[in-house]
Amino acid sequence: MHHPTAIIDPKAKLDEKVTVGPYCVIGPDVKIGSGTVLESHVILKGNTSLGKKNHLFQFSTVGDGSPDKKYKGEPTKLVIGDENRIREGVTIHRGTVQEKGVTKIGNRNLFLAYSHVAHDCEIEDDVVLTNQAALAGAVKVGSGAILAGYAIVHQFCSIGAHSFCAMGSTVNKDIPAYVRVKGNPAKPYGINTVGMKRLGYSSRVIEALRSAYRSTYRKNLTIEEALKEMKPLEIKYKEVKLFSQTIKKSTRGIVR
Repeated sequence: MHHPTAIIDPKAKLDEKVTVGPYCVIGPDVKIGSGTVLESHVILKGNTSLGKKNHLFQFSTVGDGSPDKKYKGEPTKLVIGDENRIREGVTIHRGTVQEKGVTKIGNRNLFLAYSHVAHDCEIEDDVVLTNQAALAGAVKVGSGAILAGYAIVHQFCSIGAHSFCAMGSTVNKDIPAYVRVKGNPAKPYGINTVGMKRLGYSSRVIEALRSAYRSTYRKNLTIEEALKEMKPLEIKYKEVKLFSQTIKKSTRGIVR
């Protein structure tokens, strides 16, 4: 299960059902769960924990320290869940002590070639980072969000669940759940109806979110007025409640 050219520190903890390909390098504080597969030339460093059935492809570097100038080699963490696919050349960094000290990645996420996750990011489940999409430090990404190729996100931004960032988007504000954005800087372009239909959302839920979107973006209301107007929909539809919650929790202001 371990290729003879792989360099595995004897202190690393690998389940017996982990497959390690040629020329991989695994550091002493790495933990890898059952069924995980490492193709050739994968590097795992630092206090890094991977769950079960992850698949890491060649030349990915996972668990390295942050290039942030404030980072001085402190013992921070990277925690990755189950069934993630980390494709060629992906880079994922550990946390920094200036933030929470840990980068967290959930389950069933897909990181396509050369995408990047910086220090202290928090990624939930079923997220897709397409080729060369990049997250700066301390970015939060909700479940089911998709970032198309070359999309980039400024530090401390939040990307709402099931939102969609078009190719080349430059995100410097928070994106509410279910919202589509594109451009530089990224601007809102409606609800992510295509994604919602693919996931089986009913037409009633989609229309309710469209109504909430109109209140927020089309009626020249203040945020407080928009939240008040969508309150009846928020009570009736949990999806509208999630949409409004991401607006209420925003610390950088939402895309407008």
